[in-house]
Amino acid sequence: MTAAKQPNLISIDDYLAGELRSQLKHEYLGGYVHAMAGATNSHNLVATNLTGHLYSQLRGKPCAAYNSDTKVRIKLPTHTRFCYPDCMVVCEPSSAGLTYHDKPVLLAEVHSISTRRIDFAEKSDAYLTLPSLQYYLLIEPAEARVVIHRREADCFVAEVYEGLDAVVPLPQIECELSLAALYERVDFTAAQREEAQLWAEMRGEG
Repeated sequence: MTAAKQPNLISIDDYLAGELRSQLKHEYLGGYVHAMAGATNSHNLVATNLTGHLYSQLRGKPCAAYNSDTKVRIKLPTHTRFCYPDCMVVCEPSSAGLTYHDKPVLLAEVHSISTRRIDFAEKSDAYLTLPSLQYYLLIEPAEARVVIHRREADCFVAEVYEGLDAVVPLPQIECELSLAALYERVDFTAAQREEAQLWAEMRGEG
């Protein structure tokens, strides 16, 4: 009987070095490396609005907002993960020579048809283990809707904010998130078409 071939796991050092050279972004899961899929225009607009909205409120304050080019490291009991959230806020930054942060206060994902299950399940489970985390935001790109997991004592409580008049309070970082600002210039009809097209392509119908 032939023994099953074991996969060649990538070390953390090799992964981090490779990301500096790569034109594509990859996420790291306990030795396995996964290329990140591209995003729709609506997704990118919402993510940019989010980072810019928080950045402007954090100027002159101890915390800072980072865009999706910055990794977060999550050290779990069985393995280490590196992810690229769409936005993060950090009040205790890692040293300047590193390419990731360990202690985000806020993490946000603008999800889509292709990432919804991962964002709501796998990433949520990993992100919510971070002792520093106060807020995890799951943001719809094609409708004005934000689900926030807010730390309350020793657990996280989920809240839903809907509509362009809604405002999400973020007192731990002295900010608030206006959904009108978050979805500025977003054409929801076009965003829904983009999501439908992405779904069709995933099913081999595009």
